[in-house]
Amino acid sequence: MDFNLTPEQEAFRQSVATFVAREVIPVARELDERGEFPWALFRRCAEMGYLGLRYPEAVGGADADALSFNLMCEELAYGSASLAAVVAMQGLMGTDFVYRFGTDDHKRRLLMPALRGEKIGTIAMTEPDFGSDLGGIQTRAVRDGDGWRLTGRKMWITSATVADFFTVAAKTDPEAGFKGIDMFLVEKGMPGLSVGRRIEKMGVRASETSEVILQDVWVPAENLLGEQGSGFRNLSAILAEIRTMTGALGLGLGRAALDASVKYARERIQFGRPIGQFQAISHKLAEMATQLEAARLLVYQSAWRIAQGRPDMKLAAMAKLFAAEMANKLADEATRIFGSYGFAMEYAPQRYYRDARFLLYGGGTHEILKSVIAKEMGV
Repeated sequence: MDFNLTPEQEAFRQSVATFVAREVIPVARELDERGEFPWALFRRCAEMGYLGLRYPEAVGGADADALSFNLMCEELAYGSASLAAVVAMQGLMGTDFVYRFGTDDHKRRLLMPALRGEKIGTIAMTEPDFGSDLGGIQTRAVRDGDGWRLTGRKMWITSATVADFFTVAAKTDPEAGFKGIDMFLVEKGMPGLSVGRRIEKMGVRASETSEVILQDVWVPAENLLGEQGSGFRNLSAILAEIRTMTGALGLGLGRAALDASVKYARERIQFGRPIGQFQAISHKLAEMATQLEAARLLVYQSAWRIAQGRPDMKLAAMAKLFAAEMANKLADEATRIFGSYGFAMEYAPQRYYRDARFLLYGGGTHEILKSVIAKEMGV
């Protein structure tokens, strides 16, 4: 059993870390305050091949393994959770269905430009009244000639304000629950498609999130991504990846909170010595470091299993659950270690605290994940 990264993985991780240190961290506060899609950094990520990391070279990808993809997500989140969120969407959920089920034309016009950062893709599943209960979604897809007509509303859609194409979950059989869900490719400019109000969020503010409205949007038959009735099954095929990736975001954010806390504890002088020399603070830091390492082992093992072609749904749920809770705990502790400065907008801990909340919902709420884990245990 070898817990070390390969030389190639370590070299890649270090290259992303260098990019983050030089180009992301210096502008992370500005990204958060402006709350706009991070175009410049997004294009830099495209130039370095991050968007196509998990895809084969035949479509413009790098054919990297799942652990390398998660290392990238972790390092990006160390610098900016917002940038990490938009890159993860582009490199996984926003493009995966087009890669697996799109036509050659779809791949040429949409997927390959997306991996170059020239087009933006996203996935639209959540609705105003249905989040965890995906089987209850109300968006409908009805046969119409040699195509389908989609009607419904989507909510909390990442990058919708800038997206060129959407993978939309819709019911083709309203009575079939999860089995009645299918995925459709909807392109910007199609009649009836509109992006509604932008949602003002407390965290990951540079990852723009909006509602999407579909009013009798007609799509050709080939825009049904996968066989009819297979949408949820096809989504489940990447669910372990999505949850592991979300856990990797938690690793990066948690590590940023810990590093900031250690640095501050060494520099802040109270009662004649650095506060890190007081047991109350040093024990906080020890506990934070322990939780981070435990989360890393879960996330890396889950990513390794995916790379081996053996994704483990229970392990992925555990990794996401534990890493996201860890990130929230570490961000909270950072604000405490910083004292009143942790409450000041000019210091990073408040941003870590706000950004970490996003991890509690993306990839599945923890109440749902605990039920998934229990079911996998046979309970």
